[in-house]
Amino acid sequence: MELLTKQDEALISAARAAICRNYDDVHFRHTVGAAVRCGSGAVYTGVNVYSIHGACAEQVAMGAAITNGERVFEAIVAVRGRDGGELLPPCGNCRQLLADYAPECGVILSVSGVPQKIPAKDLLPFAYHTED
Repeated sequence: MELLTKQDEALISAARAAICRNYDDVHFRHTVGAAVRCGSGAVYTGVNVYSIHGACAEQVAMGAAITNGERVFEAIVAVRGRDGGELLPPCGNCRQLLADYAPECGVILSVSGVPQKIPAKDLLPFAYHTED
């Protein structure tokens, strides 16, 4: 686990800005914001898209980054709520996505109430790998 840097704090702010712009308190289709920082230094954001088979905010942010040619991911964070005040750990699907695309990526989450950064590969023991 690592303590957060100023770049990490800025990433949290970007995720919060994404959900603050898009929070849906009528249908609750958009309640989570995410931001991913790439090796290039670029930051991509996303919000969850809730439907029968929705997409998590982390998936949307990673998809935006990949669409723009990014392949190296340094850190990712998800926040929940109207003001993005809650750091949210990735769900199982997102943990698998990170294991597949960015196992070394730092995932910012709360550990006993303290924001920390943990390598994605440590969040999903015994992950499924296609090369196995």
